[in-house]
Amino acid sequence: MNITIVGTGYVGLVTGTTLAELGNTVYCVDIDAKKVETMKQGIVPIYEPGLEEIFLRNIQAQRLFFTTELKDALEKSEVIYLALPTPPGEDGSADLSYVLSVANQIGELITDYKVIVNKSTVPVGTADKVSAAISAKTNVPFDVVSNPEFLREGFAMEDSMNPARVIVGSESERAKEIMSQIYQPFTNIGIPIIFMDEKSSELTKYAANSFLAMKITFMNEIANYCEKVGADVDKVRLGMGSDDRIGHRFLFPGIGYGGSCFPKDVKALIRSGKQEGFDFKILEATEEVNEAQKVILVSEIENYFGGDLKGKKIALWGLAFKANTDDIREASSLDNIKLLLEKGAEIIAYDAIAEENVRRVLGDSITYSQDMYSAVKDADALLIATEWSEFKNPNFDLLAKKMKNKAIFDGRNMFALDQVEDTGFYYKSIGRKTMGNFPTY
Repeated sequence: MNITIVGTGYVGLVTGTTLAELGNTVYCVDIDAKKVETMKQGIVPIYEPGLEEIFLRNIQAQRLFFTTELKDALEKSEVIYLALPTPPGEDGSADLSYVLSVANQIGELITDYKVIVNKSTVPVGTADKVSAAISAKTNVPFDVVSNPEFLREGFAMEDSMNPARVIVGSESERAKEIMSQIYQPFTNIGIPIIFMDEKSSELTKYAANSFLAMKITFMNEIANYCEKVGADVDKVRLGMGSDDRIGHRFLFPGIGYGGSCFPKDVKALIRSGKQEGFDFKILEATEEVNEAQKVILVSEIENYFGGDLKGKKIALWGLAFKANTDDIREASSLDNIKLLLEKGAEIIAYDAIAEENVRRVLGDSITYSQDMYSAVKDADALLIATEWSEFKNPNFDLLAKKMKNKAIFDGRNMFALDQVEDTGFYYKSIGRKTMGNFPTY
């Protein structure tokens, strides 16, 4: 089948590459001519493990193409996926301007039946708005389908090639048949397609992401309470996760969630509720707790140094919002950097993948290091903000030699307590016993 993908961000590029790998001919459209030219040359514009190999294979197989010309791509395709940004507005609502702008263009350009697939995360009722925008421009028949993505950054190709389920929102039998053909390689191996109406499909995505954000935040609250009563959150987590009604995933405490999905989707669902006169009180609490959780270790660092961080050199390991991505949107590292700088600290940061993205945002307000050990040279403390694998088993002897002061504040619980017990480090993590002695000032 010939398919057009409009938008080549994380979702669009991963979706387009996956659909090409499934044997379709895919035309990826983007208004950024420089980006399109880069992709034509076989350069992947984002960091996503496993993407480059499949991306290159399908370019070479002439199943994956890139263009700035929407009209040409539409003429060749039976199905058009919209994978466009829906950033939060000032009030938290999803900005649909990109989606509706392309819908208007499609209405002006289509000459025969098309299936328009909303792959972007959009509020309930967006399929109706897209349909209205296209109908206002043409009498050519078409159907609008909701087909939300459930991709984890860092595991996007794995999730796209082996999804737990495929959600399709459509009440058109013709459109459902076409979507069934596209996803037949999945149904052939037992992956289910769940058909529903468009509004239920749209809400399913928001509900799933908001529930996971809530689950993470609940565990962070439990971790904070563990510290009050002397419990160990690792043991609590294992005990909870062994209940198959709960499961082990998304129960790891830390310094909050970030990224392009959870913060935006929680905000959008809260705002959508208010537009209907409904308060998502549990999501409002989730958002409030998460904002505080992101910087919960700053006060711990401040207390460690007697309430004064002026001139203190803080090494920061990790800038991406999570491991295995270069995405820094809503990253906890940025919140910590901002607050630490306000309190007079100096920051030297290391992240091999996300550094360039942070440079574009923060410029030279912090210092950047080429490796994890150079970052800690003469540091008064180390703060870990991203769970990159290279941080899991550091050379503590080398850290002790390089650091001015032996103090680690671990926002991702990277180390088992017995790893640091005999190192002489002061070690503060989330929801667990603090190791080492608190200094006296």
